[in-house]
This record gives sequence, C-alpha cells and structure tokens, in this order.
Amino acid sequence: MSVSAQELEILSTKAIAAKGTAYCPYSKFQVGACILTTTGEFIIGANVENAAYPVGTCAERVAFGTAVVSCGCRDCRTLTDEEQVAGHKSFKALAVATNITPAASPCGMCRQFIREFTGPDFPIYMYDGEGNYKMMTMDEVSIHPRGVEV
Repeated sequence: MSVSAQELEILSTKAIAAKGTAYCPYSKFQVGACILTTTGEFIIGANVENAAYPVGTCAERVAFGTAVVSCGCRDCRTLTDEEQVAGHKSFKALAVATNITPAASPCGMCRQFIREFTGPDFPIYMYDGEGNYKMMTMDEVSIHPRGVEV
C-alpha cells in the first residue's frame, strides 16, 4: 500500500508540528509523530517526559496508543458503546520528526510497539531538523522484531 505525495506532505507537516506539543522539560529533545491509518485519518503524538526518567513516553507510542483506543469519529455521542471502542488497528505509514540531523529512527521499545500493529513492509518516514527525510520499512529499522504471529 503506497503513500501518495499528498499523504506524505500531510504526514510530514503534522509530525513536524507535533514536535511543538512535546513535554520535554528535562531532555529538551522534541519528537513529533503522525500515523496515517488505512481509513485515511492522521493521528499525532509527541513525547511526554517525567521526572522519574525513563517513565516518559515516546511520540510514536503516544500516537499509536491514541490511534488504538480512539473510535475515529467526530462525535462519539452518536455511537454505540461497541462502536466507541473499535479503535484503529490498520495503519498505512508513520512519520517521526526530531530537531537533529541526521534523522533519528524509533527506539527499540517503539520498534517493538510499532511492530505489534504493522508488518515488515510498513513505511517509517524519519525527518531531521531541516525537514529532510529518510524512509525505511519496519523490517529495515528492526533487527529482529517479534510480530503478533510469533
């Protein structure tokens, strides 16, 4: 499933903008992420740190967690209880943005978390501080990920 030029533009814009929502008073290392679902929704995340390091959460896991628990509707009041807990489980691409060059890839914990919901060919677009990106598949960024089928 390929990502269109328009989808990639939106992914990058949202991931880069999401950096600004990061809560990182300790490291000052802003990370933004944006996931594209197979239904065409864009879901963002940013890293959230905690004084009890490493209790913080990476941007990628915030984005995937939000996607998995969100119902994807504009107005949850119109949905049944079953519809509200449906969540997203099918994803098309991920963009991750930092302020460093070269671009950073997801950490090992995030790689495992991402792999839970994606396949080996899932594209990850990694943006550096200048807006340049490198794309790698899940398989390329992971040494030996364990998928749900294991």
